[in-house]
Amino acid sequence: MSVRMTMLAAAVIAAGVASASAQAQVAGAQPLSVTVEQSQALLEGWSVKKSVLGKAVYNDDNAKIGTVRDLIVAPDGSVSAAIVSAGGFLGVGVHDVAVPIAALDVRNGNLYLPGATKEALKATPAFQYAKIDSPPKPKRVDSNTKAGQ
Repeated sequence: MSVRMTMLAAAVIAAGVASASAQAQVAGAQPLSVTVEQSQALLEGWSVKKSVLGKAVYNDDNAKIGTVRDLIVAPDGSVSAAIVSAGGFLGVGVHDVAVPIAALDVRNGNLYLPGATKEALKATPAFQYAKIDSPPKPKRVDSNTKAGQ
């Protein structure tokens, strides 16, 4: 075996040992994945990005009255409202309103807001996000400095 092949084999073995020790799991540690039961629930659920955000909202007459721009998650983790854009073109003149999630119906894969009109949504007060301070930007930690010092 040539020296080059020996070095390559040693590098592969060293990388395998290093990755095995770096990814070892400890019994009783917090799981990184979902359980089988949770996995089944995920398969029956929706992907917000693929199925909700950017999708049209219709009224009972099948007229498009807006587009879902965002979902609001309450402090308890439940989805409380959909932010529906009821106007504007290319971001100009946008009128976003908060619609309770329970008010939306799903029919044949489409989102409906029964009894609503585009004019009624535009007459609703605009939704404004809470003004919160941005968290501080992470700072680079010097490898020579121990954590907490």
